[in-house]
Amino acid sequence: MTNTDKFVLGGHEFDSRFILGSGKYSLELIKAAVENAGAQIITLALRRANEGGMANILDYIPEGVTLLPNTSGARNADEAVRIARLSREICGSDFVKIEVIHDSKYLLPDNYETARATEILAKEGFIVMPYMYPDLNAARDMANAGAACIMPLGSPIGSNKGICTKDFIQILIDEIDLPIIVDAGIGRPSQACEAMEMGAAAVMANTAIATAGDIPAMAGAFKKAIEAGRTAYLSGMGRVMDKGASASSPLTGFIQDQEA
Repeated sequence: MTNTDKFVLGGHEFDSRFILGSGKYSLELIKAAVENAGAQIITLALRRANEGGMANILDYIPEGVTLLPNTSGARNADEAVRIARLSREICGSDFVKIEVIHDSKYLLPDNYETARATEILAKEGFIVMPYMYPDLNAARDMANAGAACIMPLGSPIGSNKGICTKDFIQILIDEIDLPIIVDAGIGRPSQACEAMEMGAAAVMANTAIATAGDIPAMAGAFKKAIEAGRTAYLSGMGRVMDKGASASSPLTGFIQDQEA
């Protein structure tokens, strides 16, 4: 990547395309995310900011890192809006990641309620980043409602299964004129690279790094993978042959040239 390849979100520029999610936190994880993965955006849930003591994540996030409060725990749009407003008061950040989940088994987001919350908060000046199940019509609704980006899940939260919804995310990348940030389910650096090769603007991860045997090393691996995927995307990916093969070197003319 070049220095001119900036990640722009809500009018703010970032050099890093890795975002640390809010699932599992420790001082070591945050330190690794910033120093080894280059994270410039860190998500946090309001309940964590309010717990105090060693659980107060605000004590550990370095100056200059953008806080991305989320509405974790919201079961409908009204609750998400209430949490977002409280988060802005506590954190002083206009960024908000909308999570509306009332499905306790699979933890899948409610796209309808998410779009409704997005519209309300965008009108209040928030930089709204909606987490959603990848559906083109829902994504269009969120974009029209004022979303700053679209954050489709790759697979269920915390599963580390990778990009199970790849085909649907690709549709969003191709059709929605906003940054597409792949969120949830990214379990390996290779999967983060794959998302970037597809044309995603950024990747959010947490569990994959938090549960690694060597957290700093895994964070560094994610940084390299994301940068490699972005560079590959910008370079123009090579064609894929549906049938047959195509020789990389000419198969005719060589013997005749030698005999001549």
